[in-house]
Amino acid sequence: MRYIDQAAIDGALNPVFMADALRDAFAGDIVVPVRHHHDIHRPEGEATLLLMPAWTGASQNEAFVGTKIVSVYPMNGARNLPAVMGTYLLMDGATGAPLAALDGARLTTWRTAAASALAARYLARKDAATLTMIGAGAMSPFLIRAHCAARPITQVLLWNHNPARAQALADRLTAEGLPVAATEDREAAIRKADIVSAATLTTTPLIEGAWLKPGAYVDGVGAFKPSMRETDDAVVRRATLFCDTKAGALKEGGDLFQPIRDGVIKEEDVQADLFDLARGTHAGRTRDDEITFFKSVGTAIEDLAAAIAVWKRVR
Repeated sequence: MRYIDQAAIDGALNPVFMADALRDAFAGDIVVPVRHHHDIHRPEGEATLLLMPAWTGASQNEAFVGTKIVSVYPMNGARNLPAVMGTYLLMDGATGAPLAALDGARLTTWRTAAASALAARYLARKDAATLTMIGAGAMSPFLIRAHCAARPITQVLLWNHNPARAQALADRLTAEGLPVAATEDREAAIRKADIVSAATLTTTPLIEGAWLKPGAYVDGVGAFKPSMRETDDAVVRRATLFCDTKAGALKEGGDLFQPIRDGVIKEEDVQADLFDLARGTHAGRTRDDEITFFKSVGTAIEDLAAAIAVWKRVR
């Protein structure tokens, strides 16, 4: 069995290739059981264990089985450790033989960013030029790169509750040639944005619907638990609503779970998921002035598609 580390994953993937792989996966035949979500009570705070299995269906030419094991420890920042860590095990679908263990955190960042970029193909204006990124954690640079690959972005405004961290990330991405500038004015940055992407662990909304301009696309990537939320009620009232998978996003992510629970919206107000968009059963954005909101909580389809894509390139 081969171990595939961060560097090998980075070398195998690029944002466009990864988004294409996810599109094919959502349009294809992959079996995804409900993922296991377990709370872990620690003296220093709450943690989470996620188990995410998936396998290719009978119609696929080459068979694979995979499972991701992920730990989420928000308190790890105080230890100078990543909040999210994990491993992905990829197996031969015909025999069950292990093929590779992949760095789960790196695979997650790639597939999560690619899912947002894939959604942007359907939900963001084709001429979207300004991206506002809320959050400067490990996920943010991947989201910025993915959105810049999906749309003609000429300006990226980066906000974080810690301005120094935002500036450090902006400097690093600027050195890569990306048009990123740190900002401390979150409201102004959101009001200007054609795309607003958020990747935080906040329980208090950071994106207000009143700030969104006509035609904006909101990409909600953080807030993966019902108690977490990045957007307020005004966002879901103003926007046409989409998600990666209804089975996950309606129950797990607070941005949709809370307003559904509180009667602000109904489950049927969520128009489509990535299955519908990739298969062409929903067109996505229908007007230039339409505000769209995509809620991402992650799905094992994305992990398996990413692992297969990496495996085929490195084997």
